[in-house]
Amino acid sequence: MNPYRKITPEGSRDLLFEECAAQNRVKELLMNLFCGRGYREVMPPTLEYCDLFTLPGAEIPLEEMYKMTDRWGRLLVLRPDVTTPIARITAARLKEHPLPLRLCYTQKAYRTGRGYHGEYNECTQSGIELIGAQGMRADLEVLALAVEALRVCGAPDFRIEIGHAGFFKELTSELPAGEAEIEELRWFIEQKNYAAIDQFLKPFSDCSATPAIRKLARWFGGDGVLSEALALCPAQAKAPIEEISEIFSRLQTLGLKDKISIDLGLVHRNSYYTGIVFRGYVEGSGATVLSGGRYDRLHGLFGRSLAAVGFALDNDALARTMLERGDIAPEKPADVLVHAEPGFEMEALTYAGLLAKEGLVCAASTFSSMEEAIQCARQQGISRMDRVGEQVETCLL
Repeated sequence: MNPYRKITPEGSRDLLFEECAAQNRVKELLMNLFCGRGYREVMPPTLEYCDLFTLPGAEIPLEEMYKMTDRWGRLLVLRPDVTTPIARITAARLKEHPLPLRLCYTQKAYRTGRGYHGEYNECTQSGIELIGAQGMRADLEVLALAVEALRVCGAPDFRIEIGHAGFFKELTSELPAGEAEIEELRWFIEQKNYAAIDQFLKPFSDCSATPAIRKLARWFGGDGVLSEALALCPAQAKAPIEEISEIFSRLQTLGLKDKISIDLGLVHRNSYYTGIVFRGYVEGSGATVLSGGRYDRLHGLFGRSLAAVGFALDNDALARTMLERGDIAPEKPADVLVHAEPGFEMEALTYAGLLAKEGLVCAASTFSSMEEAIQCARQQGISRMDRVGEQVETCLL
């Protein structure tokens, strides 16, 4: 007997009934929001060439991608990321469109091995990309839209943390360390592994940036974090701090004092980020439900240098929190079961269609006898049955 016949692959799952309704609701809310702000939907294919995700500066580890070949032996992958395919679309299909481009999407992404961290290998994301716009106005537009995205999904309590990719890069540029070592340090900071950070920095005690790097994972909170960082970091690393300070101050005018915080230890693994980076969290979910930032170098890999900023939301996590809050009503049974007398099957289907146009949920009886149809209706909680013959008779159950 095939042991895998009735189970899904590792890291995947089936969605049923209210779970589907929650997913559809999240997508509807987010896409209505994005399109209402001038963003236009794009749909990259599920299959892409592997080379797309191994570009220098935007690479995703091969072991994290689902791989296959086409009939010519070329290596394909299930899309592990949506931002990079959108950069390809911009370079290949939207060269003549005026800038800035405002693009949005709801798509699935696939990564292997995520299940070991309690995440699914298949996830649904909704997001935006503001392409061809640089400067604080673009950053503020995207950040404000990220806040609104969490609000429209009904999260009663959410938080967004802001950092700057340039701060980590400026600090680590002072270290006489290789790329692999810097990535190791990035991982320690992401995990806030203070002991590992201290151990890593021991050989670099004479470097001017070491005191600031040692504190990096601890610098999170409000305005005081920025003042402390400015006092301790080398001169070349001050510009990113000043940029965060200005953005943080502007966002306070939206009444978000309790929703926005600073985390200078926010060092995204994706190395294509160049400026502001941010993450969002909602009450009831341990997952990062929103992630984004500025990435001004990615489009240059496709031969067209364009500034860009965007974010993606984890629709699966948002849908789960909706269900847990009770925001999605339980599935109701059909309003009417339409049963056909022998010889009136087509008339019954036509009649069910008319009721559906009136807003009723109609199920067609597949039984030959009234008794079986009534029994089925009662089992499914349907309180009305219409029998279609020479006339239509309504029976309340």
